[in-house]
Amino acid sequence: MSFTNFWNFNSSNSLYGSNSSTNLYSLFSQRAAIKNGSYKKLLQSYFGTTSKDSSGTSTNRNRGTNNIIDTLLREKMYPTVSEETQKANSSLTSGLNSLQSSVSTLQKDSTFEDTENGQTAVDKVVSAMKNYVNNYNNVVTASKGSTLTNKTAYVANMMSATSKNADQLAEIGVTLKQDGTLQLDETKLKSADLSKVQKLFSSDNIQSYGSTISSRAKFAGASSTTSTSTNNTSTDTSTTTKGTSAAALKTDSEALASSELYAKIKDTDGNETYNIDKILSTAKSFVSNYNKMFDAAESSSNSGVLSNLSYIRERTKNNTNTLGQFGFSVDKNGRLSLDEDTFKKADMSKVQKFFKDYGSYVASNASRVNYYMNTNANTASGYTSTASYNIPASSDYNASI
Repeated sequence: MSFTNFWNFNSSNSLYGSNSSTNLYSLFSQRAAIKNGSYKKLLQSYFGTTSKDSSGTSTNRNRGTNNIIDTLLREKMYPTVSEETQKANSSLTSGLNSLQSSVSTLQKDSTFEDTENGQTAVDKVVSAMKNYVNNYNNVVTASKGSTLTNKTAYVANMMSATSKNADQLAEIGVTLKQDGTLQLDETKLKSADLSKVQKLFSSDNIQSYGSTISSRAKFAGASSTTSTSTNNTSTDTSTTTKGTSAAALKTDSEALASSELYAKIKDTDGNETYNIDKILSTAKSFVSNYNKMFDAAESSSNSGVLSNLSYIRERTKNNTNTLGQFGFSVDKNGRLSLDEDTFKKADMSKVQKFFKDYGSYVASNASRVNYYMNTNANTASGYTSTASYNIPASSDYNASI
């Protein structure tokens, strides 16, 4: 690998783009090389050897080797941020606040009512939607040039939610463009059924499009998350509780998906039957830990946590009817409850078959939630709001090279 390629990392590039994982991998691979001394050996070898110039005369590349090494390492550890990037970071931060405000307007019942001064509900909705589309587009555009990955992760989640609701948005005149921004057709919106707009942005349904955008904007811009800061790294002090409920849910899900739980026992008459009490106890524990995990983890700022919670919520939503046959119900906030009598009367062979797939899926994603909650994932999130990199202080490197 050439010297140029070895150091080829553009620190001003956004970690939000398609090469984000590659860039992060490159950064931490290079960090490991710094720690084990590979960089120093490579640089000393390069600058300490001789080469021939264009006239054929041997020249020594060792020109202030130590200063060059120190300069290069300092640039790698503390990349500079361009004015354009700083502007994008600032625009993203302010844009998220504006976006949350515009969503709030579309969630208010008063927006969908005529006022005494003659302003119609249609006019109010069109005005609110124009504001929302404008703020949404500003956030998406700013995020593409931003290095605040603790915020851009939430924007990516917003864009995913928008994509999933593209058909419903199109019905009310809001079109999703190829670059991820939105376009409003005011004429179509004016003739649309306003109840569809209200339902799409409903604050009563935590799984509605509007609620999803609002929560992501809130978490991305929130400063209320309890954390401690040391050497430019942050740690969520509530991860233990969150991780524990996720780990417990994983255990319950695996149990409900296993064959052992459904092993038949003999009743007092010597007939083989399912151990209903044991299965019910596991199902109740599953419901309890499912709800505890969501209650604790939905406010996380970790994109890995939020993604896997979304996968679980979506799978549960898609299986609402089947779950209902066994006594499970899902409320508007996405939380589960269990009717014990209905569960006891259910065909346990069908329960076993269902949880073999559904339970395994929940267990897999709960395991990932637990993983992200119990690792210092935020230290690899890229640039902080102060434009410094979330990696250990220079003393960590100085001790190794």
